[in-house]
Amino acid sequence: MMKRKLTWIHVMFIIFLLVGERKTRASEGCHPQDLMGLNAFKAQIHVDTSGRLQKWIGYGCCKWEGVSCSNLTRRVTEVRLPGLLSTSDFILQTEMEGKLSPSITLLTSLEVLDLGGLVSLAGTIPASIGFHLPELRKLYLYGNNLSGTIPESIGKLSKLEELCLHENHLSGQLPWSLGELLNLNRLLMYTNRFSGPIPASLTNLTNLVTLDLHENSFTGHIPEKIGSLQTLEELDLSNNRLSGKLPVSLANLTSISVMYLDTNFLEGEITFPSSYGKMPSLEFLRLSDNHLSGRIPLAFGNLVSLQRVSVANNKLEGAIPSTIGNMLSVTEMYLSGNQLSGQIPKSIGRLSRLLFLSISNNQIQGELPSEMSSLENLQTLDVSFNRLNLSTIPKWLGEMPSLYRIFLAGSGITGSIPEFLQTTPSPIFELDLSENHLTGNIPSWLGSLDRLYSLNLSRNSLVSNIPDTITNLQDLGVLDLHSNRLTGPINQVFNIKSRFQDGSLTYIDLSDNKFSGGIDDIDKGAQTKVQYLNLSHNYLTGKLPVSIGNLNSMRSLDLSYNGLGLNLPVSFANVTFLQRLKLQRNRFIGVIPDGFLKLRKLRELNLSDNLLVGEIPFGKPLSEFPMSSYSGNKGLCGKPLPPCKA
Repeated sequence: MMKRKLTWIHVMFIIFLLVGERKTRASEGCHPQDLMGLNAFKAQIHVDTSGRLQKWIGYGCCKWEGVSCSNLTRRVTEVRLPGLLSTSDFILQTEMEGKLSPSITLLTSLEVLDLGGLVSLAGTIPASIGFHLPELRKLYLYGNNLSGTIPESIGKLSKLEELCLHENHLSGQLPWSLGELLNLNRLLMYTNRFSGPIPASLTNLTNLVTLDLHENSFTGHIPEKIGSLQTLEELDLSNNRLSGKLPVSLANLTSISVMYLDTNFLEGEITFPSSYGKMPSLEFLRLSDNHLSGRIPLAFGNLVSLQRVSVANNKLEGAIPSTIGNMLSVTEMYLSGNQLSGQIPKSIGRLSRLLFLSISNNQIQGELPSEMSSLENLQTLDVSFNRLNLSTIPKWLGEMPSLYRIFLAGSGITGSIPEFLQTTPSPIFELDLSENHLTGNIPSWLGSLDRLYSLNLSRNSLVSNIPDTITNLQDLGVLDLHSNRLTGPINQVFNIKSRFQDGSLTYIDLSDNKFSGGIDDIDKGAQTKVQYLNLSHNYLTGKLPVSIGNLNSMRSLDLSYNGLGLNLPVSFANVTFLQRLKLQRNRFIGVIPDGFLKLRKLRELNLSDNLLVGEIPFGKPLSEFPMSSYSGNKGLCGKPLPPCKA
């Protein structure tokens, strides 16, 4: 009797627990199908550095971090698990290692799925996504390690407003403060490896506002009926492998504000806007780095809202249409790298908001129209490498109130560097007068351009010494004077001690001149920033100082075609970031130091035509360079040259 009584009590207790558990589940309000889908998603994730999935315990999924439910139906409506987590001080990049479970489609009331920036999340987009998630409005699968194609069923997501599958290569912690992050214009650049064609069914998504597929491997054509997406405001298909012509229907995108189609293999003519009033909201347009041909349409002038436009690096030809003077909102215009001809239209002077103008590497002729002098906000002007024959730099250019970056390379300029450049209203940051016909000395007043960062006077006929005042340019980072007729001792001219040590220079090219003398010591502990140094084709003599090993930031060093001699410094081994070393056609003697084997990043080496002897130190990287790297040294042997004789 006692035994039966106990058994009955146990049964009643179990029933009580089950009823209580069912009541608990009901009170927590998690639909069994949603619970199953979320747990299946969690089961496929092996590592979650954010720790969010570890808290997914029990049955109350509506209370789980990153999960939201409808108060009415208690169905899961949002899953937000982005890889970027913000704190009060900075942004953390987290990751989830594993695969995207197809069971995510069990969440049939889902409206938002945000798995963006989970850098190790692999797998594919579930093929049935369009059939099972009819309420989906936002789908963020950018910044992952997903692959495969976009399933055709995605066209069934009739309520979809945002589709972001774009790519980048972010991992680890982002070193940005929250304040800095707020100033970034575009952080939405992550990594995927999606491929295949863009499905035509995407054009059924008539509620789509944002379509971002940039930096993937999509191929094929842009869907012909893409113009049916009347609500589309942002379209980014850049950095893919798309080909074919621009769809005519693009002109029907009446709400489009941002359109980036650059860096693909698109061809044919620019087909939009087809008439006045088309694309009235378009503000940002990039068609650069394609194979587009034909002329810039006259109707371009109808894009009255356009602020930034780039058609650079295509095969466009013909004259720049005068109608661009109607684009009164434009601030940046990139037309470089085409086959444009004719003259710069005078109407360009009406673009009062223009900040940046690049027309370089075309076939533009004639003079710069004086109407350009009215561009009071212009900050950067680049008309380099055209068929201009300026003879002299227009004086009005030196009077433009905002101009601080001037690029006039290959513009047929003759005579001396005009003095009015020292009194410009805006301080000059960058000045490029290379590949002209400049003569005379480098003026000493250049040292008064105290904001100058980049100076390029290469490929001219300048003579005499470099003035000492150049060393006053504390912000100078790029100095390119190669291929002139400059003379003087290298240390006096270049003032190595003051510019290398604690200086700002990172790029120096003084090659193909007539500099002479030797290279002085560089003090130990000097904080050098120089990464590129080319002193080749001069008359330098003497030995290389041991202190050359202090150039610890150097990536490329070219001292070839000089008269430098004696032994190669062992201290070269300290320049561990060196990728390119050219010492050919000098008079170096002795052996190649074993320390050269420490130059693990070295990709190019040329020690040919010297007087080096002995066995080449065996091992990477020295043994892997071609024979030509060592030829002309009669005393050298060992791999890759013939073996040394016993």
